[in-house]
Amino acid sequence: MSAFLLLPFGVRTADEAGVRKVPGQADSAPVDFRAGKVAMRATILAAVLCALYIANYFQGWITVDDINIFGTPPEYGQGYDSTEV
Repeated sequence: MSAFLLLPFGVRTADEAGVRKVPGQADSAPVDFRAGKVAMRATILAAVLCALYIANYFQGWITVDDINIFGTPPEYGQGYDSTEV
């Protein structure tokens, strides 16, 4: 996922680089695509995001109650009686 997020960054087209295009080449095709560089950046980003996730899990910085945008349901905690259905 992080590789796909990072793909458009740092890419230069033939027009931006001032290089002549190959016949049939798409205008948006990168001039010098370096898959290893993208993979390294994606690995670093994924490691940082994973470390933040694990730290949040153990430290409890952001909990489910913090991101509950809908609030508590009005009938929550009152119990449920199956005969009322």
